[in-house]
Amino acid sequence: MNKWAYIILFHCISFSQVKGQQVPVSTIKDTVVSTYPPLENGSKLIEFLSAETYNVKKMDSMDYLIFVGHVKIRQGKTLLYGDSIILNTTKNTLEGFGNIHINDADSVHTYASYLKYLGATKKAFLRKKVKLTDGKGLLTTDSLDYDVTVKLGSFKNGGKLVRNKTVLTSTEGLYYGETRDVIFRKKVELIDPENNIITDTLEYNTYTQLTNFISPSKIITGSRVINTSNGNYNTGSRKGYMYDRSSIDDSTYHFVADEMAVDDSLGMGEFKGNAIYTSKDTMGFDLKANNIKANKLKSTFLATENPLLLIKQKKDTLYIAADTLYAGKISDLKRKIPPARDSVGIVTDTTLNKYFEAYHHVKIYSDSLQGKADSLFYSLSDSTIRLISDPIIWANDNQITGDTLYLFVKNKKPAQLYVFENAFAINKIDTTQYFNQLKGNKLNVWFEEGAVQKMRAKGNAENVYFALDNDKDFIGVNHSNAQIIEISFENNEPTKVVFKNQLIGKMTPLSKTPKEELQIRGLKWQENLRPKSKYELINRPLSKN
Repeated sequence: MNKWAYIILFHCISFSQVKGQQVPVSTIKDTVVSTYPPLENGSKLIEFLSAETYNVKKMDSMDYLIFVGHVKIRQGKTLLYGDSIILNTTKNTLEGFGNIHINDADSVHTYASYLKYLGATKKAFLRKKVKLTDGKGLLTTDSLDYDVTVKLGSFKNGGKLVRNKTVLTSTEGLYYGETRDVIFRKKVELIDPENNIITDTLEYNTYTQLTNFISPSKIITGSRVINTSNGNYNTGSRKGYMYDRSSIDDSTYHFVADEMAVDDSLGMGEFKGNAIYTSKDTMGFDLKANNIKANKLKSTFLATENPLLLIKQKKDTLYIAADTLYAGKISDLKRKIPPARDSVGIVTDTTLNKYFEAYHHVKIYSDSLQGKADSLFYSLSDSTIRLISDPIIWANDNQITGDTLYLFVKNKKPAQLYVFENAFAINKIDTTQYFNQLKGNKLNVWFEEGAVQKMRAKGNAENVYFALDNDKDFIGVNHSNAQIIEISFENNEPTKVVFKNQLIGKMTPLSKTPKEELQIRGLKWQENLRPKSKYELINRPLSKN
């Protein structure tokens, strides 16, 4: 006869002998205490408190008390309930059947259909329809081993934890009653209305709703996927912190950083340590910085600590570096943007509601154009880069300065440059010490495939032009003034000069031209400030704001 058949037969015979019998609790307790002294290991005996019927049996040198009907038993502060319980007073163990309930004088309650309990170690083995609750979360499984002394429960054949609308499942798990932490292992999945978390090992606190990641994990929120192996996320507050080079993937971008902090309730995030934002659009933009703060709801970011913006193009990416970079929606701007194009002739794209702003120590680099300024504003709606405060643009051997520069971009390539006030263009003549010069109140520059095609100075225009023969020998120097001066270029070299209205000028041999007439007042060639390569912007020393 197997064990279960023997217990059931023994159980039925005992019950038939005592059916309906009511015995005072004190009588049974006195009998147990007087007959069975405390165990040698010092553990407390299991005490009977109440039941509808009972019987006493001795079998195989073991003494049993058999209780049926609303049984209540205690060991120290631990209370055990069941429909029927067989107590082995010799070994200080018991088995319980039907509506098992264990409580250790706290908020942790365990339930099952079957229980085996070892009084010496206070370990409970619960089987079939097992439930554990601490007042916040409900853990269900078919098999749970629970150590009452340390309030530690474990399952190895699958379990599910439900906390409000959050559901956690795994193959194995450990529950710590003292801290309300649950460690899930193997095929772990967390599902709630906002997120789906997939991992191999995860720690979850039923009170704080804090999820700790200690193995490679995915946090899926709509189209966004966070990959991390070290961090935490609170499913209640929807705030998370990730470390060890975690990453975020969306349908439109990829984000990676040494440290990340996200607040999904506000749509905000902060990224520290070599943070890199990569647009998946080949014609979009990338961003690199040591600190990036982003607001998804407002479509803004603030980048500090050596930020670098890459405006991507098929052939000639534009690099922009500054102390601080900011991006947002033009429709959210509180200040008015001065109109950039009056007679440019390029159609404004009003569908792009985004701008980039950079300030202090701005540097620009592309293969065809370089620049610097104190501040920069780039509006996608009119495809205009505004350079403010001591701006300089270099294009091949040309240097252009003024109070404010507007660089008009077409297909993300320089199309036209508009210089306001104190406009000054300089063209270096090969390796010589001489410069062609053009000055005026305003200056327009046209580009073709990144190369200067034409310049036009307007308002008190002044020009110094060094004429060369076919052998590139100097013919003479032309020093002229007019209301409008236009210069045409081929292969980045001036080929034709046109003067309009109130022309005053002269051509003199170079050798007979006074030194002071070889340059216009204010000439300042600033090649030493020119960015030499993109690596100069990428690898510049770290400076914190």
